[in-house]
Amino acid sequence: MIKKNEWVQVHSIVLTKEERAPQVPEDTKNVPLEMWVKGYLTQDAEMGDVVTVKTVTGRLVEGKLVQVNPTFRHSFGEFVPEILEIDRTVRKELFGGDF
Repeated sequence: MIKKNEWVQVHSIVLTKEERAPQVPEDTKNVPLEMWVKGYLTQDAEMGDVVTVKTVTGRLVEGKLVQVNPTFRHSFGEFVPEILEIDRTVRKELFGGDF
């Protein structure tokens, strides 16, 4: 049981692929428009239940409960050494001196 006021993430389908606008690209047109929202659970629930959450902006959003205490799982990719050189060059040009 996940208790009311826990920080959770919900998922919902905003538009099915049949409801997508005809002018969107073909690869976009073939999948539903999905939404994931984080917020505070407004009532006790079980994982997978359709629930309502209150977001930090005060919106009430309904969706399927998919995660408790969600974390970010993305990255900006692998390390790129050239980025360090670009940083050094830009700093030198803007501020002078050696960095």
